[in-house]
Amino acid sequence: MQTGNLLLLLVAMVAAAYYIGWQRSLAQARPLGGIRHLESLPFYYAMRAALWCAIPALVVLGAWLIFDDAIIRSTVMMSLPEEIRPASEGGRSLLLSQIQNVASGALATDSVRPEIAGAAELLRGLRGTNTMALTVVFIVVAMLGGAWGWLKIAPQMRARQQVEKILRVLFMLCALVAIMTTVGIVMSVLFESIRFFGQVSPVDFLFGTQWSPQTALRADQVASAGAFGAIPLFMGTLLISAIALLVAVPVGLMSAIYLAEYAHAKVRAVAKPLLEILAGVPTVVYGFFAALTVAPFIRDVGESIGLDVASESALAAGLVMGVMIIPFVSSISDDVITAVPQVMRDGSLGLGATKSETIRKVVFPAALPGIMGGILLAASRAIGETMIVVMAAGLAANLTVNPLEAVTTVTVQIVTLLTGDQEFDSAKTLAAFALGLMLFITTLVLNVVALHIVKKYREQYE
Repeated sequence: MQTGNLLLLLVAMVAAAYYIGWQRSLAQARPLGGIRHLESLPFYYAMRAALWCAIPALVVLGAWLIFDDAIIRSTVMMSLPEEIRPASEGGRSLLLSQIQNVASGALATDSVRPEIAGAAELLRGLRGTNTMALTVVFIVVAMLGGAWGWLKIAPQMRARQQVEKILRVLFMLCALVAIMTTVGIVMSVLFESIRFFGQVSPVDFLFGTQWSPQTALRADQVASAGAFGAIPLFMGTLLISAIALLVAVPVGLMSAIYLAEYAHAKVRAVAKPLLEILAGVPTVVYGFFAALTVAPFIRDVGESIGLDVASESALAAGLVMGVMIIPFVSSISDDVITAVPQVMRDGSLGLGATKSETIRKVVFPAALPGIMGGILLAASRAIGETMIVVMAAGLAANLTVNPLEAVTTVTVQIVTLLTGDQEFDSAKTLAAFALGLMLFITTLVLNVVALHIVKKYREQYE
């Protein structure tokens, strides 16, 4: 049975364990005069039985899936004659891939050596046995766990405390997974960046004004000297993001204020979902819109008034990106403005303040932390956008602040550097990790500054 089917079966078994645990707790409560004589509510007895059914089975499934493939591969390799076992890791991987292709039917048996055909047959048998054994063990463990949880139900059992303890551990593990994932991402980027800075000077990378990450594939290659100055990339990123925020923040914030404070309930019920539809449009659609409509329009308008506008410009990408992130600012700002207590508005109006004064001096300061969160989310979305920039702003790493010229961003270059057949340990490829590290540091600094602003206004408000 496949893993997905096992999980569906587990859901059904957990539901059954919950039901029989609930019924057993009620049955034990009747002779005592009702559930008020139980140590915990029936829900906790049932939940305890369900957790005993689910957790051991999931632990067994996870451990099995971690080790079974390695054991099967090792067994298959050991079955081969020693003279055909490759000595290198790459050779073993290639041989295993060939065996897997034969086992799956993608490669004919008569086209390979008899030893490999035998190993493929062994692989099929081991996989079938593994699947059957996993299914049996999984079901048995789940049933035994559920039965144990059911048998231990007693009126004097502190089921609530046990369930809360288990849930607390589960929540802690989930938080730990999130933290370790973040640490793993940062460490992987950091280590690869250190390798890059071993080949390219950090001063040249941080302060260089030329970006041409070309590396020599052979000793006599012409024009092989690479330039890894990241300033044009960060300048392009900041330029496009600034244009996007200049569009999204005023429009989104004003839209939120109108919907929360001025709009009629019927208007709000229609306008808010329509505005949030923008968040569901794929970025490639925005890219098409920017490349086919906005960019030609800007170029035609610019040429009509005597300006030299590139066919791909930062202005086109920034305007369309701003439209894309309007819902991030509008929706979050609307929610936090609506959450401000009505008594505060009534108190301000009762003291003689106008509607606009109440919004500026009472509602807006109270909602500022949430509004800053929405703006930060929009800024992160703008900095990380790739498709719109590729289609509307181009790939040219120009050091300019002119929005009418073509620029590129850090994320676009990361995608470009990691695409193709370039060697992974070359400076050109490792530059992507250095760019990712600098982008991480930049966004971290922006978040720290924003949190400082939020804290200041929150203290002032409180």
